[in-house]
Amino acid sequence: MTTHYLVQILLPKETGHGARIPKAWFDNLLGELTDKFGGATSFVRSPGEGLWQGGDGTERDDIAVVEIMTESLLSDYWRALRERLKNELAQKEIVIRAQETIPL
Repeated sequence: MTTHYLVQILLPKETGHGARIPKAWFDNLLGELTDKFGGATSFVRSPGEGLWQGGDGTERDDIAVVEIMTESLLSDYWRALRERLKNELAQKEIVIRAQETIPL
């Protein structure tokens, strides 16, 4: 039985400077991940909502999720991608998480 992982990238719909991130940017990222992993799924049109406590009270973000299935975790790749996305989107943090999937 081959182990697979579901990798999720949680992305803001706006940069840290408040500019809306264009759909073309998400499309390019999805294409890049599809080329590397053979497929990717984005949930950009129905964003989630993130709430967290900040210095001035509760802050809110609309987020998009990109998912990739992979047979191996490429930790160096994901760390480098996280840093690149933080810079491109002017974010303090980008969450990339992975979980092992169980074939049914």
